[in-house]
Amino acid sequence: MVRILGVLAALAIPVAASAAGLADISNRDAINGLKEALTRGSQAAVARLGVEDGFLKNDSVRIPLPPSLRSVEAVMRSIGMGPQANELVLRMNRAAEAAVPQARALLTSAVRNMSVQDAKGILTGGDDAATQYFKRTTSEPLAKQFQPIVKKAMEKVKLAEKYNEIAASGARFGLVKEEDANHVAP
Repeated sequence: MVRILGVLAALAIPVAASAAGLADISNRDAINGLKEALTRGSQAAVARLGVEDGFLKNDSVRIPLPPSLRSVEAVMRSIGMGPQANELVLRMNRAAEAAVPQARALLTSAVRNMSVQDAKGILTGGDDAATQYFKRTTSEPLAKQFQPIVKKAMEKVKLAEKYNEIAASGARFGLVKEEDANHVAP
């Protein structure tokens, strides 16, 4: 879930304003322009990620197997069980893709409620100033909103069952800690 938030925030910032260029425009114009750019960027990010293969076919945001299963994945692939590992990755990414469209309203609200001070901080801040703003203002509400959506999406693609099946196999061979073997609840 944290990865989804970071990806959305990073993709929602097609804004690059230089401090020198700000002198030529009013504060109101700069803030309105920033808000419009952030709104459009947020919508574009949601549109790009919230579709089939939005995460899976994008190497910069694709969700890999969790660290607790990486050694199991290597063994699975070496013994011809690559398709099962691929299926788990597919299911995790499909769950993320299903959850992303719900972020549009929260991101738009964060932009609409942006203070003048927030806007100035983004315009004069570093390359990740907008990302940090979105993380600060949307992480908690997005996590609350995404949790039931991700859970439902996980149930739909049977992610928990597949994860638990693979992790249990890894635990039998000592590749996964026993406490990680039943990590995802259906």
